[in-house]
Amino acid sequence: MKTLIVLFNLKEGVSEADYEQFARELDIPTVKGLKSVSDFKVYKASGLFGAEGTPPYKYFEVIHFDSVENLLADIQAEPKMAEIPAKFRQFADNPIFIITEEI
Repeated sequence: MKTLIVLFNLKEGVSEADYEQFARELDIPTVKGLKSVSDFKVYKASGLFGAEGTPPYKYFEVIHFDSVENLLADIQAEPKMAEIPAKFRQFADNPIFIITEEI
């Protein structure tokens, strides 16, 4: 099992409501529907634990999937996935995509 963690802030001038509507209505249900994906959640930072200040990232996507190869094949096979990356790039400012494994 692999996990993709995406860290990002919204671009200047992008509304949180618009991004969150995109996430709820298109991104999350489409990605969760991929055969290789066992779970997908989006988190919004609300603060730092035990510290003052602002978190370095406002949003975090966490996608659990069985293999990179299967995920890429599923992305290619799902027609709705053709529009999601372009829309995501309209919202996210320099997202960081990290592939992880549980230890």
